Amino acid sequence: MFQKLICFVYINYYYKMNLISTLLSKFTKEKKKEKPSEKSIIRQKIRQKKGLIADAEKEKQVSLVFEKIEALPEFINAETIMMYWSMPDELSTHNFIIKWSKKKQILLPVVKDDVMLVKPFLSKEELTQGSYGIWEPSVQNEFVNKIDLVIVPGIAFDKFKCRLGRGKGYYDRYFMINRITKIGIGYDFQLLDRVPTTQTDIKMDMIITAYRTIS
Repeated sequence: MFQKLICFVYINYYYKMNLISTLLSKFTKEKKKEKPSEKSIIRQKIRQKKGLIADAEKEKQVSLVFEKIEALPEFINAETIMMYWSMPDELSTHNFIIKWSKKKQILLPVVKDDVMLVKPFLSKEELTQGSYGIWEPSVQNEFVNKIDLVIVPGIAFDKFKCRLGRGKGYYDRYFMINRITKIGIGYDFQLLDRVPTTQTDIKMDMIITAYRTIS
């Protein structure tokens, strides 16, 4: 009888300890999952700042950024320029693209099967909404010739010319196999002291905001 009681107590104790251990392990894993990464924290902070900037200040910074770009030898001498058709939360490129598409070959990125391709921009009217709500050229032919300059969007940049994107890695993978002069642009608050990077993150050649230039 005594041995059965000891056995019962031991089994009960073992079961409870095992249950506690399992619950603690699950809780620890959940806490780890809940902890946001440094990149996601930066993305959230930048998103909040974008929501606070006034329309007049947006327009002012857009104008200042593209005045700088138009004065660059890299831009003046470029015949073929890859840009991006800006989303509502990005430094606007629409007017600049339309203006310069009359004088230079403007290209836009297109995401297909998780790969970023490049196609010619013909007009605003021929754009169609593609992956992630981004407007893309609807022309069939991919551009495969030499590109002189790329103007790159980003969530944040730093003084070391590192770039933090949306996390999909399209630009980084594209730049790994395409060596092109790269200029990252954004609002002034998107230029930070440092952004977290990995070995697969590709640096820009220059960063331009309204009030600062890193080259």
